[in-house]
Amino acid sequence: MTRLQSTEIVTAAQMRAIESAAMSSGAVSGLQLMTRAGAAVVGQIRLRWPRPGRVAVLCGPGANGGDGFVIARLLAGVGWRVRMLAADHVPGADAAAARAQWRGEVLPLTAEAFDAAPLPDLCIDAIFGTGLSRPPGGAIAALLARLAEAAPPLVAVDGPSGLCLDSGVLLGQGRGALSAIAPRAVLTVTFDSPKPGHLLDHGPQVCGRLVVADIGLGEFRAEARSRTVAIGPCFAHPDPSEGDWLRKTSLAQGHKFSHGAALIVAGGPSRGGAARLAARAALRVGAGLVTLGPPAEALAEHALPPDALMRRAIEDGPALTAALQDPRPLALCLGPGCGLDRAATLLPAALAAGRPLVLDADALTVLFRLAAPRLPPACVLTPHAGEFARLFPDLARALQQDGRDGPCLSRAEAARQAAGRIGAVVVLKGPDTVIADPGGEVALHTDGTVPWLATAGSGDVLAGLVTGLMARGLPPFEAACLGVRLHAAAARRHGPGLIADDLIAQLPAVLADWPG
Repeated sequence: MTRLQSTEIVTAAQMRAIESAAMSSGAVSGLQLMTRAGAAVVGQIRLRWPRPGRVAVLCGPGANGGDGFVIARLLAGVGWRVRMLAADHVPGADAAAARAQWRGEVLPLTAEAFDAAPLPDLCIDAIFGTGLSRPPGGAIAALLARLAEAAPPLVAVDGPSGLCLDSGVLLGQGRGALSAIAPRAVLTVTFDSPKPGHLLDHGPQVCGRLVVADIGLGEFRAEARSRTVAIGPCFAHPDPSEGDWLRKTSLAQGHKFSHGAALIVAGGPSRGGAARLAARAALRVGAGLVTLGPPAEALAEHALPPDALMRRAIEDGPALTAALQDPRPLALCLGPGCGLDRAATLLPAALAAGRPLVLDADALTVLFRLAAPRLPPACVLTPHAGEFARLFPDLARALQQDGRDGPCLSRAEAARQAAGRIGAVVVLKGPDTVIADPGGEVALHTDGTVPWLATAGSGDVLAGLVTGLMARGLPPFEAACLGVRLHAAAARRHGPGLIADDLIAQLPAVLADWPG
């Protein structure tokens, strides 16, 4: 199957490396890059606000402020009435040159100066860009609070000021509910590539619509050596062969065993719902044979439809080992609704079998108790934030930093480190789901249009999708990425009022239209 064509993500440091490579080559100067960036922002403004009005341009002390001076000059040239507020200090020659090209008045970058005129029709935030590493303070903090209160239409250059573009955290605030004093942009224009902070944590909430403008740096991007991509619906471009592969589920295209088998371990009496969700998802995504494995005392409650599911009593570790001796391709899912005691009994056998394995829910809680677990080569862990904290407490603590005492660790970097440490693909679930491979590859999936995925059982469906895709032969990282995308697509197709069962009901239509 052809791999997904996805959008590369670069950190602030990688972006600086790209720009440095371009300037060192002699192909472009720093001022030319500023001019291209400013022109790109003005182009987007003119598309959305074709009638000129009153605009306040807020310029910080660095390169982002230089972009702002270019924007002010170009907007004034097409009829906008520009008020310029800027920091006194301009440390860089390129930013100073951009400032020198502005012939109008420059007011102090303060809340008082902002309030000295009627609220503008549009405000440009060019205060801080990718290099911000500590919370804004003093007069700038007061100005940002005033912007949040006044809430004029705001266009952010690179990112809203105060947002760490490596982590997506509003510096000084930490993760969690968004502060009322945080300005929110209606449009963010960034350059060359998205940054992690646009897609993680607070980023999607404060950036508004994100536009990535090409300023001619593509040939120098190899210098960044990025191994992070975005796979959300706005950034991923599936190859048609992916849809063809997904739809090859009929027996006319092969025997059921040629599509792999999946074994979903179920819990005891009255605990089977989660496993059934996972099993039905694995069946719908094309696994040729899916078996539910509850203990014997719970077999009767699994006699309900769908009749396509097989049932096999799995009482203990030896019984699971025997089931996994099947010579046909087979993937195993352990955890959904399993119960801690049963998961602890079965986990050693699951790990020892060496089969493609998805560990979720209770299996993850048991896994963290093992001193040095040896995971099979094809293994996917699907923790939510609480389970991740139990497995990787030091990384979870680092994720709680708010940026006052040093850089914030991003969820992308935390998942990358976790995957490398444990030797398995880690799917860190949340509004921004991060998929990390032990070799260092990371994929970010953000889709703010599906908040209703936060419902009981949706994680069990995801575990089943990944298991089914691994049963069909996909490597773990690809199976996890595709499973996350299908999961979100099913939620988008259904809309509000979603329950986990609805995800499975939507899968045939999603698969029929894939790629959309």
